[in-house]
Amino acid sequence: MAQVQRMSRLMVKTLRDDPADAETLSHKLLVRAGYVRRNSAGIWTWLPLGKKVLDNISRVVREEMDAIGAQEVLLPALLPKEPYEASGRWEEYGDLLFRLKDRKGGDYLLGPTHEEIFTQVVKDQCTSYKDLPVMLYQIQTKYRDEARPRSGVLRGREFQMKDSYSFDTTDEGLEQSYALHREAYTRIFARLGLDYRIVSAVSGAMGGSASEEFLAPAAAGEDTFVDCPNCEYAANTEAVTFSTGPEDGSAHGPVEELDTPDTPTIESLAEFLGVPASATLKNLLVKVDGEITAVGVPGDREVDLGKLGEHLAPAVVELVTAEDFVGRPDLVRGYVGPQGLAKVRYIADPRIAPGTAWVTGANKADTHARNVVCGRDFEVDDYLDVVVVEPGDPCPSCGSDLKLDRAIEIGHIFQLGRKYADTFQLDVLGQQGKPVRVTMGSYGIGVSRAVAALAEQTADEQGLCWPAEVAPADVHVVAAGKALQTELALDVSGKLGAAGIRVLVDDRAGVSPGVKFTDAELIGVPKILVAGRRSAEGVVELKDRRTGEREELTVEEAVARLTA
Repeated sequence: MAQVQRMSRLMVKTLRDDPADAETLSHKLLVRAGYVRRNSAGIWTWLPLGKKVLDNISRVVREEMDAIGAQEVLLPALLPKEPYEASGRWEEYGDLLFRLKDRKGGDYLLGPTHEEIFTQVVKDQCTSYKDLPVMLYQIQTKYRDEARPRSGVLRGREFQMKDSYSFDTTDEGLEQSYALHREAYTRIFARLGLDYRIVSAVSGAMGGSASEEFLAPAAAGEDTFVDCPNCEYAANTEAVTFSTGPEDGSAHGPVEELDTPDTPTIESLAEFLGVPASATLKNLLVKVDGEITAVGVPGDREVDLGKLGEHLAPAVVELVTAEDFVGRPDLVRGYVGPQGLAKVRYIADPRIAPGTAWVTGANKADTHARNVVCGRDFEVDDYLDVVVVEPGDPCPSCGSDLKLDRAIEIGHIFQLGRKYADTFQLDVLGQQGKPVRVTMGSYGIGVSRAVAALAEQTADEQGLCWPAEVAPADVHVVAAGKALQTELALDVSGKLGAAGIRVLVDDRAGVSPGVKFTDAELIGVPKILVAGRRSAEGVVELKDRRTGEREELTVEEAVARLTA
């Protein structure tokens, strides 16, 4: 027998108007429909209806993780400093980490992710190759001190996450564990009813040899990804690559210095010389772990600092300030060029290919240089794809024009390799009787994020519209007013519950039928069953919340239809 939840006893308060601070659709509707309540910035209470949805998503995740042989554990959220100090992430996380001290002065943190602790657990429990492979997972609250928590439960300081980790003795074993998780994720998101894309990603500070994201396209998404309409290529913008071959630079004349007063920007320079911005070379100065570095891109493109940071992780990348030019006569603000730069690492986008010629700064005030040829007049220390991707950029796979879309990251999988195993010396005794270093994978799903992503993708003008797998009930029974109708609604609810159907029944006295119908649309249960004007005849109306299709049925027919 399934639960029959009477709304007369349910703690739910729906709202007619959007919260004043809500920006995204999911934020507005989850609050208005009584699923969540804000405690403070980035911290939310899951009310009864919201907790049911959250639990349903967790159930699906558990079932699919168990199906691939993963074992569930529960690690503490309050963690000691030492493991994170050993991995370097005590410092790397910076202000994102919630740090605290106990009464004895010991340093602790609230866990943002658990690679270090899982590694220690396996080191303690697994000593032989016979103990591996093993896959462990947990569904737990994570903490990150976001500077600007926003978008409701999409970007909070406290959130629910499934994180799992695989431990293998060989790279081939890691690839198999990775493939198992990838397949499990496709089943999870399909069961949840999410529209998603699997895109190539960069590993960044996580390290490792392979990384993919699962993205749910949505206007409220904070991630941008590229999609090729002509082939299956899709990638996070930070993972998009561009390649070009060297050009013959012999036809270019010698470097020519040009008097260009008051042209410190690409726009002013291009207008002054009458050349397209794409013919100029933009040189952005940044600091990488405190060392000044120049980044060169075509003048009509922008440097993607996030992309640059991912490429250079775990190094810290920040923009230079006015103070950084003090005592550096070789760095002339607004007129920097790669030719003649001393003691400065030069990173360039692949578009700055050997043999290409550019108009760029001459390292003198109010002066630029023409015919500055890459490979002849300056050398590139490192090529990194660091420009902001734009619609129409060529697909790395087939060359077609790429398009950009917004999405919510709902999952991320990494082949971590031996980064954490090296840190904690995670070895097992191998088949040959010698120690073997373990290799790891890391796999995350944003459980609470999935609630918001589903709300964003499935809601309509009337309210939420949950897929059946995650909805707080299978059917929402509405008693449209009078005692007879309420009696019939409770009777049919009891029959449905006895048949294993989860029922939410609106039996509230003194609430108008209009308000009940509006609430039913707002709450978003897949099927709505109305005991209305034909209740005396034993006839009810069955409505599909998504399609709006309505059908009058006898109680017996309705029960048979909903339990089929």
